[in-house]
Amino acid sequence: MKSMKILYFDCFSGISGDMILGALVDIGLDPSELQAELEKLRLDGWRLEVSKVSRQGLTGTQVKVITEEAQAPRKVSEILSIVDNSSLEDEAKSKSKAILERIGEVESKVHGQPMPELHLHELGSIDTIIDVVGAVTSIIRLQIDKAYSSFIHVGKGFVNSHHGPLPVPAPATMELLTSAKAPIYGKDIEAELVTPTGAAILTYLVDGFGSLPTMHIERTGYGAGTKNLPTPNLLRVFLGTQISDATASDYVEESCVTIEANIDDMNPELYSYVMDKLFQIGALDVYMVPIYMKKNRPGMLLGVLAREETAEAVVDTVLTETTTLGIRIHDTRRKVLPREEVQVATKYGDVKVKVAKAGGRIINVSPEYESCRVLAEKLGMPLKEVYQEALRVAYRQQFQSK
Repeated sequence: MKSMKILYFDCFSGISGDMILGALVDIGLDPSELQAELEKLRLDGWRLEVSKVSRQGLTGTQVKVITEEAQAPRKVSEILSIVDNSSLEDEAKSKSKAILERIGEVESKVHGQPMPELHLHELGSIDTIIDVVGAVTSIIRLQIDKAYSSFIHVGKGFVNSHHGPLPVPAPATMELLTSAKAPIYGKDIEAELVTPTGAAILTYLVDGFGSLPTMHIERTGYGAGTKNLPTPNLLRVFLGTQISDATASDYVEESCVTIEANIDDMNPELYSYVMDKLFQIGALDVYMVPIYMKKNRPGMLLGVLAREETAEAVVDTVLTETTTLGIRIHDTRRKVLPREEVQVATKYGDVKVKVAKAGGRIINVSPEYESCRVLAEKLGMPLKEVYQEALRVAYRQQFQSK
């Protein structure tokens, strides 16, 4: 069986279109092959400049797109026509167009203009088209099967644009990262570290975000940015192969928040209500652990796992619905198995079941408690019998479908 080739983007200093091209050349893509693919666009007035540069003592490859044109705005339809009228292979055309269309969609949303009427300024330039098409064709030439990314360092401050100063991340960049549910962070670097082009390419190419997958590393490359930063302005990429059929890359890593409170003076009858309310507002998990507090007073540790977008609502609920006077908040990462919900027909009736898989094999099958409970109450029979029957049918159904 052919080993799966994996590419991992380590975005410790952000990402841009030219950094992607530089990193891919640095791990072995022949610049002449990249040039030959880009010439299929049939565009005049540009050239590639490839060089080795040093960033804080680390050597990387810098790819510059040198153009002769002034910054001429283009409609999205014009940009797509350039790709359509090229001699690129169909796969490269369709993927490049998908990225460029996504850029047009977010710019349309951010600026409140219908896409057919929208003119792209910075993002309509030749170098944007070349960055996108270059990244897509490079991935194809390198025969990458799957790509993943680290959490993304976005920087902070403001960036100048055709419309004036914009906050970092720029609105179009933020929209692209948000729609892809990309985990981001910002440290004390006053700069735009992620460009809209870089965000559009990355979020289209990668299959997930998180820690480095379990893989055999074959090559490491560095793509250099143009800014002088207090940290190495480089995009690092790892190229390698998966170790087994079920690697860490099968799991989805998410950033979330853990909210905790120690409580020793609340009526125990209230905990059930608090838990139900927390789940209603979107908590991922709620748990309670008996603890001993100061002066050996028995108490309860209330913990809540929540996504960042619901964290404030969880904090408000814990503070208003319990007797605690303070909470603790921790940034948390979790890995979860990809899962799907199926409905199985048991001899008692239909039951919803979650099926988790990795590496093409079934890892866990879990009947939905509420679905089993409703059926058990309706038939007046033990819940465990409905649950076990649903489990048996689900396993049989899943293995027969393979």
